[in-house]
Amino acid sequence: MKTKIITRAQQVLMAGILFLALTLSGCSKENEQIVTSSDETLTKEAILDYSFTDYTLKISTCQVDTFPYEPLSQVETDALIKMREEEYVAHDVYIALSQLYTKPVFRNIARSEQVHADAIKLLITKYNLIDPAANHVAGIFTNPDLQVLYNSLVTLGSTSLLNGVIVGTTIEDLDIYDLKNLLTVVDNQDITFTFNNLMRGSGFHLRSFYANVLFLGGTYTPQYLTQAEFDAIINSKN
Repeated sequence: MKTKIITRAQQVLMAGILFLALTLSGCSKENEQIVTSSDETLTKEAILDYSFTDYTLKISTCQVDTFPYEPLSQVETDALIKMREEEYVAHDVYIALSQLYTKPVFRNIARSEQVHADAIKLLITKYNLIDPAANHVAGIFTNPDLQVLYNSLVTLGSTSLLNGVIVGTTIEDLDIYDLKNLLTVVDNQDITFTFNNLMRGSGFHLRSFYANVLFLGGTYTPQYLTQAEFDAIINSKN
């Protein structure tokens, strides 16, 4: 009986330590899985349905203002303006598709994309830039290229559930590609910090949409990232 009591106490202690570790990491990690990786079935379901918590905005709110105010280059200004609306393209496409399909991945990732758009808004506010997405109306964009992209993606995604998740995969493929490229030309600490956070979050989104593509019997070839870059993200556990 004594041995069982000690064993149970150890289990409770370990669970408490794990919970504390996850709680404290809320301001330093982009995502945490709701389920444990040891349960393969639940993990697979979590990936297919995107059962992850997105801490992007929480991280940015915690730390963006701790970075110094640095002069913006024109490239950095353009990057913030573009990514503010690009995150809304993702959000709005997923909202449109969530109205056609009951698959929770669209609705769940749309919420995450709103968090990403808000993270960019923090920087736009910090640097007193004109917000291209102020009073944003779903499906309407000031950037004509993003408008064309949105229209084409909704049209394609509306044809079938498989094409819907392929569209999701394509959006995240593009988002990561753009962020990676922008990170080579921006140097303000707060922008670099935020873009890296967004890229990590988009990596989780990419894995989830791609898992759905495979689950539905489809295939996807990267349109923007290299195959090696794409595979590295898909096969990553973190």
